[in-house]
Amino acid sequence: MGFTDETVCFEFDDSQKKAISETLSTVFFVLDEKAYNPINQIVGYLLSGDPAYIPRYRDARNLVRRHERDEIVEELVRFYLKHHGMKVE
Repeated sequence: MGFTDETVCFEFDDSQKKAISETLSTVFFVLDEKAYNPINQIVGYLLSGDPAYIPRYRDARNLVRRHERDEIVEELVRFYLKHHGMKVE
């Protein structure tokens, strides 16, 4: 698939929002409990796709892999913008 100058629309299934939020919360607390920097580890996973950034402890690795990384990023961007006064659908 080649690149185009036209804008491409990305669709996201809104029913996944709550599940992604719950997963990120769980993964955060697991990473914190294991004395990792949760932000660095989650960013490492999202950028690389390498699940080794997330421990198997309390099934955190399997939980986070249930979601596509692009869906997680979209939910993070939506949350950030919404909480910074942007009108987000």
